[in-house]
Amino acid sequence: MTARLHHDFVAGEAPRAWLLMTHGIYGSGANWRSIARQVVARRPEWGAALVDLRLHGRSEPGDPPHTVGACADDLAALCDQLAAGGRPITVALGHSFGGKVVLALRTRRALAQTWVLDASPSARPGGWDAPDNSVRLVWEALRRHDRGWARRDDFVAALVADGLAAPLAHWLAMNLVPADGGGLRLRLDLEAVHELLHDYYALDLWPAVEDPALPGALHVVVATRASALSTDDRARLAAPPPAARLHVHSIDAGHWLHLDAPAAVVDLLATGLPAA
Repeated sequence: MTARLHHDFVAGEAPRAWLLMTHGIYGSGANWRSIARQVVARRPEWGAALVDLRLHGRSEPGDPPHTVGACADDLAALCDQLAAGGRPITVALGHSFGGKVVLALRTRRALAQTWVLDASPSARPGGWDAPDNSVRLVWEALRRHDRGWARRDDFVAALVADGLAAPLAHWLAMNLVPADGGGLRLRLDLEAVHELLHDYYALDLWPAVEDPALPGALHVVVATRASALSTDDRARLAAPPPAARLHVHSIDAGHWLHLDAPAAVVDLLATGLPAA
């Protein structure tokens, strides 16, 4: 069964169209709240639904297997729920892991636009074990420190002592929640997240990029100072099949482009969203 996904809305008084925004691994929909507020301020006819993926934030974990496809099925079910409540989703945006999820969603629901922010459609065999894989290094650090904590600062200090940057450790601390017996615990199911990540590295979603039969336009945003999209990925994006409705944008930023270059991300979305 699909997981029921927690979501919050960012909107003015009377939005006429709705944008779904979701996040990368270890994150939550709230990561995009500042960007959503600025986009909605510039395009008040739009509202945004900030969505926590399964196993993240305040969403249900869902039933295994935990895969990118399962995450996309969850989003598709949420789109149906929101449409029934008068908030039809016509545009979906995802960053990093969430970018691959919304790319899979593109094969499940007709969308006017899909925005994939710094996520590769490629399978990456061996990607999990790559020496420079920061996602794995974070997972390993979290697993070493997956226990109860009296204070948030203790958790942050332990991760920093383990080699993680302080801003990253503080961000990861957003995943601490009150424990039943007092103190704090990590809300992430690390073994299930591990399953998600292995599927992410195994999955080839280029057909969802290049199939001209899929409805709606696809916008891929490349963070030029990041390595999420390889040289081969960028070359393939630059030469799509003639009928593919693909638009490629570049932003001078690292992988966390909404933090490195928020004004550029807001401007790209505010000018790129379709008429409501």
